[in-house]
Amino acid sequence: MSDKPGYRRPQAGTQPDYLHPAYQSTNLRSPSKPLVFLPHSLSEITGPTIGAERINEKDNDLTAQHDGEPQGERIIIHGRVLDENGLPVPGILVEIWQANAAGRYNHQRDLHDAPLDPNFTGTGRTVTDAEGWYQFQTIKPGAYPWGNHHNAWRPAHIHFSLFGPSVLTRLVTQMYFPGDPLLEYDPIYNCVPDTSAKQRLIARFDLEKTIPSYALGYRWDIVLRGRDATPMEK
Repeated sequence: MSDKPGYRRPQAGTQPDYLHPAYQSTNLRSPSKPLVFLPHSLSEITGPTIGAERINEKDNDLTAQHDGEPQGERIIIHGRVLDENGLPVPGILVEIWQANAAGRYNHQRDLHDAPLDPNFTGTGRTVTDAEGWYQFQTIKPGAYPWGNHHNAWRPAHIHFSLFGPSVLTRLVTQMYFPGDPLLEYDPIYNCVPDTSAKQRLIARFDLEKTIPSYALGYRWDIVLRGRDATPMEK
C-alpha cells in the first residue's frame, strides 16, 4: 500500500470553468487540447515549509505599515484554514493583496485614475496558528473598472494565496463581501457554476470580531481541496 497521501477530487461544478466566455481572457488562455495526467511524486506531495520566523510583526496589519493612517473603512478579516477532512491546517503561509479604498492597486500597471494612498501598500502575510486560524487588519477595498466588457466593474475583493502542506494544496483565490450588488454582474465570480460553491467565496459579517468604534469584522474560512474546497481563482 502506498504511503503517499491521497486527495479527493472537488465536486463537479464547484471550481471555475477553464473556459468562461463572459470572462474574456479565458478565451485565450484556457486549454485547447486534452489535459495530460501526471502521477503524484514526492515534489507534489511535500513542501514548501514556511515558518513563522519569516513573518514580521506588522505583516498582517496593512493599516500599520506606514507612518500615517490609510484612508478608508478599517476591517478585520479572520478565519480558519481547514483540510478536506475539516481539520485545521497549522503553520502555513497566507498572503493577501488588494486595491485601496478608492479601488486602485499600488502597482505600476494599474492605470485606473483613482488616487493612490501613500499610507497603504495593500499587501500582507501571516502564518496560521496551531488551530489553523489567521487574521488580517486592513482597509475595505473599493470597486474598480476593468475593461472586460461595457461598464465592467470588479466587486470589492481581496486576493488570497495559501501554501498548504504540499504543492497539491496550493490555492490562489479571491474573497468577496456580503451584499455587494456587483457580484451578480462579475464574470470572475460567476465562473463557478455551483451556487453553493460560489457562496463559499463570500465572507460573513462577524460582530464578535468587530472592534467598537474602530473596525468591522468579517470571517472567512478556507478549505484546501476535497468536496468542500474553496473555489480557486481562474
